[in-house]
Amino acid sequence: MPVSAGAFDKQIKSGQELISNPAYLKEINQYLMSLEPKEIIEWAIDHLPNLYQTTAFGLSGLTTLDMINKISIDRNQSHLVSLIFLDTLYHFKETLDLAKQCQDTFNVPLKTYRPMNVDTSNEFESEYGKSLWETDEDAYDYLVKVEPARRAYDELQVKSIITGRRRSQKGDRSDIPILEVDSTGLIKLNPLAFWDFQKIWSYIRANEVPYNALVDQGYRSIGDWHSTNAPSFSDDERSGRWAGKEKSECGLHKDYFQMRAVFMASKKKRQQQQLEKENKIAASMAGLAISS
Repeated sequence: MPVSAGAFDKQIKSGQELISNPAYLKEINQYLMSLEPKEIIEWAIDHLPNLYQTTAFGLSGLTTLDMINKISIDRNQSHLVSLIFLDTLYHFKETLDLAKQCQDTFNVPLKTYRPMNVDTSNEFESEYGKSLWETDEDAYDYLVKVEPARRAYDELQVKSIITGRRRSQKGDRSDIPILEVDSTGLIKLNPLAFWDFQKIWSYIRANEVPYNALVDQGYRSIGDWHSTNAPSFSDDERSGRWAGKEKSECGLHKDYFQMRAVFMASKKKRQQQQLEKENKIAASMAGLAISS
C-alpha cells in the first residue's frame, strides 16, 4: 500500500536531513514508487531544495525536460527547473545543436559549464595532452565532468538535481532508487528509474519531443564522440558507451571524494614525472657545458 501523500508534504531542507533519517528516506521512496514520473517531478518541485536538472540531452533527460515544461505550463509559470549542461568539449555537433534547440523550444534557462580555464578541445589538449581519455581515463572524467559539475553546484548553490538515470540502463544503475543522497549531501531524483527504453521512446514520439539526430542512426546512449558507438547489444542501450572497457559511468555519479583523490594522486604523479624529466635535461645540459 502506498504511504499517504500527506506524510510527505514537509519541505526538505538538505540532503543531510535525509542522510540522518534513512527510514524517512525509505518511506519517501515507497511513496514515490506509487506515482507516475510526472507526479514524482511535481512532488520534487514542491518539496526539494534548490532543484536543477542535469542533462546531456539524452532521451531520458529530454523526457524529463518535456514533463517539467508541461508542469510549468499547467501552473502558468515560466520553466520551473533550470538546466545544467556539462560541455566536455568533445560532444557530437548533433548534441550541441540539440542543446540550443531545446533552450529555444522550451524557453529554459541553460547553465553551461566547461573544464576549468579552457573553452576548446585544442586548449584542453595543450594543457593535458591529446587523447587523455586513453592515457588517464580517471583524470579525463574528473576534468570534464566531475570538477565542472562540482563547480556548478557550488556556484549555483544546488542542493538537489534531477537525473535521467534508469534501472534498465544496467551497470551501476540497475538498482537505483527514485530518491537518493550522495556522499557530498547532494539529493538526486531519478524520476524515470523504473521506465525502460521503450517507454521513453514512446513518450518522445507521442509528445513530439526534439531528440538527437544520432538516434535515427542507431545510437541510444550518446556521450563524447570518442567513446560512443551504436549499441553492440540490443538489450543493453548503453553497450555502445566505452566499448571494450569495464566501465559504465563517466564519474559524474560516482563518489566525488574518491574521484578527486584519484585525480590528485594522478596529478602529483604527472608533476613528479615532469620534474624528473626537467632534472635530467638540466643535468645533461650541465654535463655538456663542463665537457666543452
